[in-house]
Amino acid sequence: MFKLWATILKDIRILQRDKTGITLMFVMPIMLVIVVTNIQNSTFQLVSKNKLPILVCNNDTGQAGKQLIATVNKIGMFKVLQIAGNQNSKQMSVAMHGEDAMLGMVIPANFSAKVEAKSKNTAGKALKSFGLDADTLKQAVDIDPLTLYYSPVLQEPLRLSVEGAVRSSLQLVESRETLRSLYFSINEKPLPETLENEMLNNKTAINEIPVSREGARINPNATQHNVPAWTIFAMFFVIMSLGGSVVREKVSGSFIRLKTLPTNYVVAILSKQITYLGVTILQAVVIFSIGIWIFPLMDLPGLSLPADIPALLVLIVLTGWCAVSYAICVGVFSETQEQVNGFGAISIVILSAIGGLMVPSFAMQGFFKSATNFSPMHWSLQAFYTLFLEGGKLKDIFNNAVLLFIITILLQFLTFLGLKRKNLI
Repeated sequence: MFKLWATILKDIRILQRDKTGITLMFVMPIMLVIVVTNIQNSTFQLVSKNKLPILVCNNDTGQAGKQLIATVNKIGMFKVLQIAGNQNSKQMSVAMHGEDAMLGMVIPANFSAKVEAKSKNTAGKALKSFGLDADTLKQAVDIDPLTLYYSPVLQEPLRLSVEGAVRSSLQLVESRETLRSLYFSINEKPLPETLENEMLNNKTAINEIPVSREGARINPNATQHNVPAWTIFAMFFVIMSLGGSVVREKVSGSFIRLKTLPTNYVVAILSKQITYLGVTILQAVVIFSIGIWIFPLMDLPGLSLPADIPALLVLIVLTGWCAVSYAICVGVFSETQEQVNGFGAISIVILSAIGGLMVPSFAMQGFFKSATNFSPMHWSLQAFYTLFLEGGKLKDIFNNAVLLFIITILLQFLTFLGLKRKNLI
């Protein structure tokens, strides 16, 4: 026990001298968590708080064009900015850049007339289906298309959401005009405004309930998603310091000198695992603490810890042990400091990508969907999400924890084979 304690003290002193490694293990992940959470939180709140500026060029002089603009404005997703009519594509582009707007919309000149003609034709067809006399056109009336301009910077999912919102507004305008025509044809008087609002705004409510385990009600947010994910990333980035330490000791001949001393290589390996396991646990404590106490001061949602704290501690220890085992394994098979730094950094980014930290694993297809099973970060992330987002307990993460433990044992075995092959033990 004395030999192990002395070796641990030695590893702690070596770690204290590694300023770069400490920075990579603590400062960089903390900055990453803050930046990514802030950006993603802004994206989540785009519809509810922030609004996309949209330039509207209304070439129509009728009521339908004005109703469409009012409807788009009521959605709450857009900040409507109207500009003078008769703008061509080049002028719209210049105007959008001048107003720093990501979107632009042009309403055609005959919009109201076409909407009115189409609504009367539709109302006539409806009355004929009831056995009543009504005028209908032989040919269907097609409304000239709206022109929607968008900046190429706008990502496709958001662009499709914008298109869906505009289509809903357009459908509401057409439905209102059709309803008015139908009512007038039957009663020969305008549709009362109160009745119109009652018929068009009678929307069925939608209750949104997050699916969770054992009836828990946890509202997901950017913090609950990002803090556990990037904590895992921080733990595995311990490879930059630990892997380099293993390489330095190999190059300096420390492993060879151990053979001449009354001790065993197991002591040195165990010492590094205990020391850096403590570092990974400290990383988790620091990042979780920032999520709990610092994030609310930055107008970000605070982190809510899961109810089953013992399960969280077990998962942190297993993830940290797996990260330490991977770092030692890479260090054993690397010949130089450059190799361990280069391969270590790239491999961690790849493992995090296929593990679901950067792109959700459910969105992956084909080969990459299968590749997630080989990333220890995937199993750790699923377990963290079960605890943080679904209100799970230790029994719910048991399978993920077992797979994480198996991967750790395989890494330990590979490390043993590497040490044997290099005659270091």
